[in-house]
Amino acid sequence: MNPVATKSKPAPSDGAAEAARLGRREPAGLTATPPAGRLDRIAGLPAVEALFQRRPERVLRLFYEDGLVPKVGGFCAQLARWHRPYRRVDAEALARIAGTVLHGGIVAVAEARPVPPFDPAEAASWAAAGQSLFVLDGVGNPHNLGAIARTLAFLGYRYLVISDHPAQAGLSDAAYRVAEGGLEYLTLRRAAPLAPALKKIADQYRVVGTALRRGVPLAALGADPRPVAVVLGNEEQGLPRATLDACEAVVTLPGSGTVQSLNVAATAAILAYAFRPRSPGLTPRQPGKSPGGRRKSGT
Repeated sequence: MNPVATKSKPAPSDGAAEAARLGRREPAGLTATPPAGRLDRIAGLPAVEALFQRRPERVLRLFYEDGLVPKVGGFCAQLARWHRPYRRVDAEALARIAGTVLHGGIVAVAEARPVPPFDPAEAASWAAAGQSLFVLDGVGNPHNLGAIARTLAFLGYRYLVISDHPAQAGLSDAAYRVAEGGLEYLTLRRAAPLAPALKKIADQYRVVGTALRRGVPLAALGADPRPVAVVLGNEEQGLPRATLDACEAVVTLPGSGTVQSLNVAATAAILAYAFRPRSPGLTPRQPGKSPGGRRKSGT
């Protein structure tokens, strides 16, 4: 199969019509069923590769620059079997299709990914398998969402929960681009409302919140047989009071005081490494060696 040819439904020759049709849109929030007609533009070779590996049926069209021709043959062959178009375009056209010049030479236009509601019973099965999870409550920057997803996938986590906080970022072109394929390897759920959902999993998970100050050091948590549910909030306002009250412990990462705080994606990376899975299917490491009960800390 020649990866430059179009098997069916020819795409616009210069990408202009495609760019005009897609337009520039604001990041959409997470819903169980995406808005009718919403499409994802997934840019960059790592992200597109992950999409084809994990959810190839979502891909509707593929566009790429000359330099990516040697790498797209398999993608094009798969799309040809499904009678879906693919097209080589120039850099200017690809930027219009992607909505950004930061496209990495390739863009897949895909069906929007649905995000089902969080189910505590389903989460109990994750905990039984020793799988920790991360929860975002008010993390509004889609770049941070993407960076956190990339870190979690890199370290072997499988589950990410996003709240119904009005500022919470959802799946978007920017989040996919920054995640470098990480979002495709995570099971995503949306908890609405979040605080009652956290309370419902308290027997199966050690729910650990984060705060800029007044939390306990990470090492003070002690050991616990349960996997953790790490809850991260907005960088400026932190976690809402209702969410903090649903956490059995709250940790603070102490710094030098030179700057006020870490970026939330950096905080997530530190905590994800601290609680990282030792190997697939095993309970993530718990910091500290002393025994610890389910006590309230730092709230």
